[in-house]
Amino acid sequence: MAEIELTELTILKALELLEKEKISSTELVELSLEQIKRYDPLVKAFLYVDEEGAKESAKRADELRKKGYPGKLLGIPLSIKDNICIEGLPTTCASKILQNFIAPYDATVIEKLKKEGAIFLGKTNLDEFAMGSSTENSGFFPTHNPWDLERVPGGSSGGSAVATACRMGLGSLGSDTGGSIRQPAAFCGVVGLKPTYGMVSRFGLVAFASSLDQIGPFGINVEDTALLLQIIAGHDERDSTSYPLEPPDYLKFIKENFNLSYKIGLPKEYFEGEIDPEITKALENLIKLLKKKHQIKEISLPHTEYAVATYYIIAPAEASSNLARYDGVKYGFRYREAKTLMEMYKKTRAYGFGKEVKRRIMLGTYALSAGYYDAFYLKASKVRTLIMQDFVKAFEEVDLILTPVTPTPPFKLGEKVFDPLQMYLSDIFTIPVNLAGLPGISIPIGLTQNHLPIGAQIIGSHFKDELVLNLAYQIERQLNLKMVPNLLKS
Repeated sequence: MAEIELTELTILKALELLEKEKISSTELVELSLEQIKRYDPLVKAFLYVDEEGAKESAKRADELRKKGYPGKLLGIPLSIKDNICIEGLPTTCASKILQNFIAPYDATVIEKLKKEGAIFLGKTNLDEFAMGSSTENSGFFPTHNPWDLERVPGGSSGGSAVATACRMGLGSLGSDTGGSIRQPAAFCGVVGLKPTYGMVSRFGLVAFASSLDQIGPFGINVEDTALLLQIIAGHDERDSTSYPLEPPDYLKFIKENFNLSYKIGLPKEYFEGEIDPEITKALENLIKLLKKKHQIKEISLPHTEYAVATYYIIAPAEASSNLARYDGVKYGFRYREAKTLMEMYKKTRAYGFGKEVKRRIMLGTYALSAGYYDAFYLKASKVRTLIMQDFVKAFEEVDLILTPVTPTPPFKLGEKVFDPLQMYLSDIFTIPVNLAGLPGISIPIGLTQNHLPIGAQIIGSHFKDELVLNLAYQIERQLNLKMVPNLLKS
């Protein structure tokens, strides 16, 4: 095996080395597993590592390559957020209520990745049932940011972002309900894409808020992210919200259209609030750079200020409904000492769910209860429509929208745990994208003085994911940043 530096490796580079027989899948998986053994005790990105399964898959991938199998990800090691089902592996959603649950089937995205020869290293940590912005709400342990171990990696897909940043595998899948891919991508210095709602099947994703949830990829760079989206996107009859659209070749599109210029909108509402000065400065520098090639225009998304309030009625309401199935009867944890059925229900849910999940179930149940439905859920649904209309109107004037991803760099572990409202506000720039069902990407654009990553968000119109990826690719190539976490340098 040639001397391989993992921090230099991307999915596309690894595929090239595999093709030229300069490395085998077995060696690539061994490198990734060594990386996990070295760094995961410090960052705690994984809930479960399938070492034997990954090694077996790697052997099989090497044999298939010799036979000329055409898999687009043949032999590439990935990690998967632990709310996406892989048959025969645990799917816990980082909750004690599903601690011993083994998935009986593959999610559609997993079927697609398997068909292309991808290898799964294991399942990554998250905020319980994907409810959180810091991965501190995991039912098992918090995940740490590899740029500063005392800080959060973002959430809810913190484990997936950290695994990608630490090269514990060459990419990952997460889910994004209110920013859960983009925010941790920004905090960990990787690329994270939330596709258009309906572009990627949700079959096999454990539901949190069904009208907002979307599976998406994390990549070390934009090319890898585009390739992963290429493979997981497309119509699925098993998901009634899946859109019957043949996705374009994203990787080919971004490379062939590198010289496209766009009208880029800057929504004034996203730049008016309390944003960390270093994030503002990095965005100003980026805007100066973009002005050389693209048209920049200030736009307005006037209902932005209602997005967080709207989200925290709709998402908990849907969570309350979706999480009613965890009752100790069918699967998962059951409180065994109960004398009556009602006591079993109550104690199972009391001991099985963590604080944040209980908080959201109660908020949602209240919003849906008799006498309050019209005042809360119905009103929130109407405001959601106004937020969507703001975007539709904006996209009549511009091709893409540029915003911050987060108001602050990664915050300290424990800093916001006891102040849910402050925690909720860390998703203020990402939530509107989910409410409107739009594609959004987070890409690294620099570092703070403390060497913490800063991300920028690009938002596109419905099913214009390729334009979002294209501008992200242009920015990435121009900035030419080398985003290697401090932990990997020490």
